[in-house]
Amino acid sequence: MSRIPFDLAETLAAVVDEGTLDAAARHLHITPSAVSQRVKTLEEQLGRVLLVRSRPVRATEAGAAVIRLARQAALLEYDTLAELGEDPAGGARTSVPLAVNADSLATWFLEPLARLSERHPIVFDLHRDDQDFTAGLLESGTVMGAVTSRRAPVAGCRVSALGAMRYEAVATPAYVERWLSGDRSGILAGAPLVDFDRRDDLQNVWLSAQGVDPATVQRHYVPASNDFATAVKRGLGWAMLPRFQSHEALERGELVLLGGAPVDVALYWQQWNLRSPLLDAIAEEIVSEARRVLAPLS
Repeated sequence: MSRIPFDLAETLAAVVDEGTLDAAARHLHITPSAVSQRVKTLEEQLGRVLLVRSRPVRATEAGAAVIRLARQAALLEYDTLAELGEDPAGGARTSVPLAVNADSLATWFLEPLARLSERHPIVFDLHRDDQDFTAGLLESGTVMGAVTSRRAPVAGCRVSALGAMRYEAVATPAYVERWLSGDRSGILAGAPLVDFDRRDDLQNVWLSAQGVDPATVQRHYVPASNDFATAVKRGLGWAMLPRFQSHEALERGELVLLGGAPVDVALYWQQWNLRSPLLDAIAEEIVSEARRVLAPLS
């Protein structure tokens, strides 16, 4: 049976994390040829191609499985050293890769991470993606845990409910006066809106509930959560914002609600199903914060 040398698996993970063999060599303090030889040796031992040598490089499906093993082994080593009373990071801070959706990152997610970083010698490597896609980063082994809309557990992971991010349609009073005065259901099709990116369907869901075909509407694309909210507050268009981002502007009258039912996005925390005190501490802090600030799941 083939064995997987952990030093070679860690090298493969470093190559994918850094994007190139040269960058991985600098990170590992070895030569690029040594990095290349380690990856080649691992591929020969396993009889599989593990790395697509593109720019940036990416792991194959087999490579993703090896990288997941390398990250899990590193996490278990951290926990074991901590249990033995040793400095698990050797004076440095251990990197913890997590995935999170943009709106959570811009509103509630950083608070529990700040508390965790005060208590543990760790740094966070955050990967931002839509909540419908963050689970894929768990499957590939890129991250240890993820905020996701996926309720069913990813293979090898466990799930905790976080709560619902509630979105409401808002715009500036000047925008409403210009674009939406009169029979709103009849003129929404001509009023520009703001989308986060081309995978953002929140505005489409709300439009459909108003009886408007989303395909007929012109839209701006602003792919950063804070800038997205700013675009709405500047009057570029209407959009669905979480109350975290809109409540102060609503109280000051700088934004107004457009009506219609809010759209709730259910969020879950998924993490590797390992007995890891560190990963469990991270989960406990994140889940506790989410349940404090998010709407309950119905």
